[in-house]
Amino acid sequence: MTDSAPLVIAVDGPAASGKGTIAKALAAHFGLPHMDTGLLYRRLALSLFRFGGDPGSEFEAARAAHDLDKIDPADPELRSEVIGGIASRVSAYPEVRAALLDRQRAFAGQAGGAVLDGRDVGTVIAPGATVKLFVTASDEVRAARRLAELEARGMPAHHDEVLADIRARDARDRDRAAAPLKAADDAIRLDTSDLTPEQAVAEAIRLVEAQRAR
Repeated sequence: MTDSAPLVIAVDGPAASGKGTIAKALAAHFGLPHMDTGLLYRRLALSLFRFGGDPGSEFEAARAAHDLDKIDPADPELRSEVIGGIASRVSAYPEVRAALLDRQRAFAGQAGGAVLDGRDVGTVIAPGATVKLFVTASDEVRAARRLAELEARGMPAHHDEVLADIRARDARDRDRAAAPLKAADDAIRLDTSDLTPEQAVAEAIRLVEAQRAR
């Protein structure tokens, strides 16, 4: 593969595995645009929340997909646990996923390439990606990371509750009928349980460069 060929990097994995940090760093390192596909679902969830939509209705959730531009991608409320919970619920709806798929595929199809992170990038959005990483970490480590994030934002939480929420989200992501969370057959697994963020990023860069050289 030549350096002039488009470089599309798919970074998938469960919540708090480190995939977002890794994807942003890969985009910066290789000079590529980055999309956090999960943020699209959070923007949809916030739209539902603010405009009185029903997260229990697939029809209403799918309609909210057309209102994403009303939500600022930098809105701090997008990172709240409430919005994260709604996003996890509505992302299981096939109509919602279908409504956002074209936007995500168009981003992945840019001439120079792109980096996308989420749950189904390597399996559904960009199955032909140059490099596919599946980032994982143990449940306990991911819960500790999420707890630290919440506390840093001044939101009190308990480890057991955060761990239960992590596991519940994993189950919803794995068991949904539409685009379940799973590693693509040709994905490279990266376990970040025992790695610092810097070490995880360095290893991800090494893996991408090694795959490109093949």
